[in-house]
Amino acid sequence: MSLPIIGIVCCRWRLESHHFYHLVGEKYIAAIAGTGGFPLLIPALGQAHMAQILTQMDGLLFTGSPSNIEPHLYGAPSLTNDFNDAERDATSLPLIRAAIGAGIPVLGLCRGAQEMNVAFGGTLHQQIQTLPDMLDHREDDGDLATMYGAAHEISLTPGGLLQQLYGSNHAMVNSLHQQGVKQLGSGLISEATAPDGLIEAFRVADAPAFNLAVQWHPEWQYQDHPLSLAIFNAFAAACLAHQQIQ
Repeated sequence: MSLPIIGIVCCRWRLESHHFYHLVGEKYIAAIAGTGGFPLLIPALGQAHMAQILTQMDGLLFTGSPSNIEPHLYGAPSLTNDFNDAERDATSLPLIRAAIGAGIPVLGLCRGAQEMNVAFGGTLHQQIQTLPDMLDHREDDGDLATMYGAAHEISLTPGGLLQQLYGSNHAMVNSLHQQGVKQLGSGLISEATAPDGLIEAFRVADAPAFNLAVQWHPEWQYQDHPLSLAIFNAFAAACLAHQQIQ
């Protein structure tokens, strides 16, 4: 039996050579490959070839990124010196809506979670650390172990998908972001919150297949963290099930 094909949407960045590159962090590829999927990178070409993507993918992963979604897409003002990726936005947002509607399993991580929210009409906090009574969700300075270390607890929604996958109501997660859910989009329900009330995970409630968005980075050393492993194993199982019904 062939492995389920899991598409990963690329970022499109101009690197030091002044050329544009379509790229994905290796940690996301490793997490998919390590949990039974065949990762296939999808260039950020907007809605071109979307029909072909939907017929050939058994699942879709939307990754984290240093870039932010363009603010006008959720009705917010532009930020000074913001790093945006318009081509990825133009690819991910319509693809998320189409994939979920078509019953293709979807997993969104960090930026990918924010994309899922905006795709369904939700809004984002642009700089959480500037808001009263909110945690600073940005990573600590230091090496990778420090940056991706456990940062705060989350409370999982009792009876929710994530709580059922993990088997506990609380977990510790890393935190490497300054943007996050302000208002959930239409049809989305919370799956976990941070101590300051920020929504840390959610899903499309009435979707025909597995879907989940989480604000932290479970792909980082996923094999060493039970919650991360539970997320990727559930996603992989859903992608395998989708492959088998095609």
